[in-house]
Amino acid sequence: MHDSFICGGIFDLAVKEERLKHLEALMEASIFWDNQEAAQKTITEVNELKSWLDPYKALTGRLKDVQALYPEAKAVEDAVFLNELAIELEAIDRELSQLEIRKMLSHELDKKNCFLSVNAGAGGTEACDWAEMLLRMYQRWATKRGWKVEMIDVLEGDSAGLRSATMRIIGNFAYGYAKAEKGVHRLVRISPFDSNARRHTSFAAVDITPEITDDISVEVRPEDIRVDTYRASGAGGQHVNKTDSAVRITHIPTGIIVASQQQRSQPQNREACMKMLKSKLYELKLEARQKQIEEIGGEKKEIAWGSQIRSYVFQPYTLVKDSRTKVEIGNVQAVMDGDIDPFVNAYLKEFGGV
Repeated sequence: MHDSFICGGIFDLAVKEERLKHLEALMEASIFWDNQEAAQKTITEVNELKSWLDPYKALTGRLKDVQALYPEAKAVEDAVFLNELAIELEAIDRELSQLEIRKMLSHELDKKNCFLSVNAGAGGTEACDWAEMLLRMYQRWATKRGWKVEMIDVLEGDSAGLRSATMRIIGNFAYGYAKAEKGVHRLVRISPFDSNARRHTSFAAVDITPEITDDISVEVRPEDIRVDTYRASGAGGQHVNKTDSAVRITHIPTGIIVASQQQRSQPQNREACMKMLKSKLYELKLEARQKQIEEIGGEKKEIAWGSQIRSYVFQPYTLVKDSRTKVEIGNVQAVMDGDIDPFVNAYLKEFGGV
């Protein structure tokens, strides 16, 4: 157990407690709601402070319970109870580690929902199958974290798998964690689509974009976009094939293309597209700003956009290795079932959540 946990120093909890008391005193004032906008900002900050303080207080309470019960269990040599206390202590330590990692997610967009897109690389059916496998992995990962997933757009492969797919992940700090997955993912296996059972290497690119909400202003001029409508494809019953409900928006100045066909109506799909477009444009602006800062400071970013970040080897041995953090996991099936937190956490610890 971390020594700093006892005092909460790593989380600046004393400062947070004082700030929370100050804001709660403001909320009790009779004039609090006179300025609606300021009131909402205060409430948002209060909730943010509580999201740190409440879990820490709960962990502190659980730790005190273990400390109080341990001497008694030790005195009577109750092996079963001692084992239960040890398991609880490990659980507390795991949850504390998660709080430490979350502390690194201090960027203005880290708390946002996000869009996760998977695009098959060259390689035909094998690459499309790999893209579908990755999408399933991320769906399971999101579910394990208690997040909600909404499919936005799916473009199926010619004979199997997916050429591309985009989903929206809804959850606290979804972007902060998911951004660790941005890059090219490499698969090595004996292809089930090869009659000669040869080993194939396939690639798929994963892109992560924070969802921009109303508190961030992004201007999209009507003359800068081209809107195309088309008939949605894939599962969806009779409705999906009878109307031109799917929407594709092209942002002419940047060449960014977004599409949505999972909503039931054209206006809903258009709204989903505009949300994605604004998110991508805002991220583009942030990247340009970061690049300018690095050029001025003479810094060189170690991880380039679009670089290969991880390899998944199914044959002749099983291994998933992250090329950035060097984290390796031999249980490839567990990883494909969504157990990717070791990679995500290692990335956030090493690169500080940038």
